[in-house]
Amino acid sequence: MNYFIIGDIHGCYYTFCQLLTHWNREEETLILVGDLIDRGNYSARVLKICMELTATHDNVVVLKGNHEAELIQYVIEGHNDNWTSQGGDLTLLNFEENQLQTKDYIKWLQALPLKFETPHFIVTHAGITETENPFLEEHDDSVLWNRKPLANIGLLQIHGHTPLRMNQAQYTPISNSWNIDTGAYYGFGLTGLRIEAEAQVQNPITIKTDQRDCNLDIR
Repeated sequence: MNYFIIGDIHGCYYTFCQLLTHWNREEETLILVGDLIDRGNYSARVLKICMELTATHDNVVVLKGNHEAELIQYVIEGHNDNWTSQGGDLTLLNFEENQLQTKDYIKWLQALPLKFETPHFIVTHAGITETENPFLEEHDDSVLWNRKPLANIGLLQIHGHTPLRMNQAQYTPISNSWNIDTGAYYGFGLTGLRIEAEAQVQNPITIKTDQRDCNLDIR
């Protein structure tokens, strides 16, 4: 089985749908690195299609990003000022407009894993740095929040979270890692990385952001 790994979508529904046409559903596992929501114009549509894909395909894996974690906190605690002040309030409005209710998505979000790992590579949202427990969600250096340089852990790492703001993914040899967050909501594009079973990487595919997905004059 080969793999097709897609970076941070951030509500860019039309761009996501276009990139999905490059996924070979019969021969590849689809992996999304998280941050499905916020920023772009269509968080509800993106969340719905991702839930549908996991319900209808055994070869689809969606990881938790920090934006999903913040939404979960908002639902459980009744508030998350950091999230709502950075676009979460608009996401909630988008959910309401699309009749997406809390009960429809909260259990699905809570069940999202933090990693996908094989003997040859690992996929997480923010990547693994030198920290004692990278899977402790609340920690600043966890695979949800990390902004530090990544560690070389003996596996190829694929991650998003830190937008490159350019239309190509970036490989870092010292950590043997790929950052595939090409800043879809900034208008640069959404990237998919095709990987063979033993971690041979083919050329990344980047789809320029569809103008319908975000307000490109606000960066």
